[in-house]
Amino acid sequence: MKRNTGSIPRAPVRGRRTAVLLLSGGLDSGTCLALLARWGWTVHAVSFDYGQRHRIELHAARKLARAYGVASHRVLRVPDLGVLGGSALTERRIAVPKNQLGEAAIPVTYVPARNTIFLSFALAVAESSGASEIVIGANALDTSGYPDCRPPFLRAFEKTARLGTRAGVEGRSLSIRAPLLRMTKAEIVKLAEALGLDTSLTSSCYDPAPDGTPCGACDSCLLRERGFREAGLVDPKRC
Repeated sequence: MKRNTGSIPRAPVRGRRTAVLLLSGGLDSGTCLALLARWGWTVHAVSFDYGQRHRIELHAARKLARAYGVASHRVLRVPDLGVLGGSALTERRIAVPKNQLGEAAIPVTYVPARNTIFLSFALAVAESSGASEIVIGANALDTSGYPDCRPPFLRAFEKTARLGTRAGVEGRSLSIRAPLLRMTKAEIVKLAEALGLDTSLTSSCYDPAPDGTPCGACDSCLLRERGFREAGLVDPKRC
């Protein structure tokens, strides 16, 4: 598959579609929202409050949803995901790694089964809203080793969605779309710029200060900083 270098991708299917978007409030999901708006798709955004230490991203998600006038924006609470533990993003006693990008195959910021759970909720929203597309900002090139951002997982979940839902059994189309999957972070930054996304609305840091100021040293901050630098652009968040 050819990699994108900043041009705006065409819609994968013709005509206006209804999509459920996993909107975290970060750069990747924000870029997906801008892309869906460019395609003219109707968007139902879903965000999750799961006890994450970077809950500031929910404020970013709300701002993005308002800016793009989505059909609906649900913030779903999944508190038990944090109670289960096992991740630096949900357990304060586990430190978020700093300045260690790429040193761990699967870092401690991985939240066990998070995308499986989030996509399951998105699937329920898709059935209730009649959406045929579920869109996720997963990125397999610059991700910090998360297995639930990889193509085999997304293909498997799409198959599960079609087998285990009334919509799928009745023959309605259900597709999992990850339009940024094969892009580097620099390519995503260029796409966001081409789409006119106000990237200052997005929040990427895993361990921000109480006022939302990014730490500048976690994996997500380092990837974002590298992306803007390689794209030849200045990050308004200066993350």
